[in-house]
Amino acid sequence: MRPLTQYGRMAEKHWREHLPKMVRDLERKGLLHQMLLEAEDKTKDEMATLRAQLMKQGATPQQAQDQAWEMLREKYILLPPEE
Repeated sequence: MRPLTQYGRMAEKHWREHLPKMVRDLERKGLLHQMLLEAEDKTKDEMATLRAQLMKQGATPQQAQDQAWEMLREKYILLPPEE
């Protein structure tokens, strides 16, 4: 089983705190680790693409990294809390 990177660990912490029902359901189905890996892979892939686009537009590598993270973090990692 592939270990989680910083994004996967961040997602797990956030999900456990803010989405406990979803986490319990995924754990029951044996899918939590797989979904965390998916979230981090999608985040990394989209961040690389977006970072390259931002740098072409004149952003420094650090600015591009920060902007890409800000734009994508809530898409897969920091999901909205359950109601």
